[in-house]
This record gives sequence, C-alpha cells and structure tokens, in this order.
Amino acid sequence: MDYQILNFIQNNFHNGFTDFLFPIITSMGNAGTVWLIIGVCLVATKKYRRYGILLFVTLAITYSLGEFVIKPIVARPRPFTEFPGRVALLIPPPRGYSFPSGHAGSSFSAAVVLCHINRKFGIPALILAFLIAFSRVFLFVHYPSDVLCGALLGIICAFSTVFAFRRLQILDF
Repeated sequence: MDYQILNFIQNNFHNGFTDFLFPIITSMGNAGTVWLIIGVCLVATKKYRRYGILLFVTLAITYSLGEFVIKPIVARPRPFTEFPGRVALLIPPPRGYSFPSGHAGSSFSAAVVLCHINRKFGIPALILAFLIAFSRVFLFVHYPSDVLCGALLGIICAFSTVFAFRRLQILDF
C-alpha cells in the first residue's frame, strides 16, 4: 500500500508550482530549522521562555528516538534507492535510513507543543507540519508509512514531554 500511495502522488501531484513549492517547504524542516527558530524566539522572551525550553526538549527527545534508536533498528532504505531512476529528485538525496521521517517527527512534535502553548500558534504550526511531512513523500525521499510513523512519534513525544513538564510543575498550563 505504501508504494501505491507513493506512486499515486508521483503520478498526480507534480506540476510546475508544486515542484517549485515543496522543495522550499521541505527545506524549512531540514534539521528542524523552522522549529528551532521558533524555539529561539520563545526562549528570547521572558513570558515564553519555559515554553521554548519545552519545545527544545521535545525536539531533542523526538530526534534522539528517531535517529539513534528506531532508524538503526528498522534500517529501511529510502524510496529513491529502492526504485532508482523512477523519479528525478528535486532536492539533494538525503543520507541515512527512511523510517521514521525525522522531518515529520520534529514538525509534529513542535506543532503539538505550540498547540499547547496557544491555539493561534498551533493551528498554523499543524498546517506547516502536515505540509513538511507531505513534502517528504512528494519528493520521493520517504514512504507514507515513514511520515505517518514519524508524525506519531512526534505527537507521542510532545504529549509525553508536556505531561512530564506539568507533573514536575515546570509549566502551569
């Protein structure tokens, strides 16, 4: 089913606009860039400093579990290596394994934290998280299940970290 969804996206979603847009969107998620910038902005303000720390902790946990625990265990090759020549990549080929998607993990972990801080921040963050995650499938560097499981990892890490911060009374929301 993974390949059927991937194939459907490759056959039906590519055009001049999306081929221009999705490499830009995916680059926002490279190394969690957009989420780290938001975290720095939060930490820089006294009112939101604790929330910025929460965001950084959540991103660190999500990244560590995905990159150092799950990816080496699963060791799933990326679609472009499994089907060479099927699609001309629009971005430089990423290194490492495919499962789970780090872009999806970091994006959804950050978006869920931002939803806990303020829904006005959270809704656009969730939309951006979805677009970043989708871009990885669109760009043929992840399977849909990589993105889905990356998103679930991020959501679980975010809820767990928020819960821990509340239990430790680090946050009062």
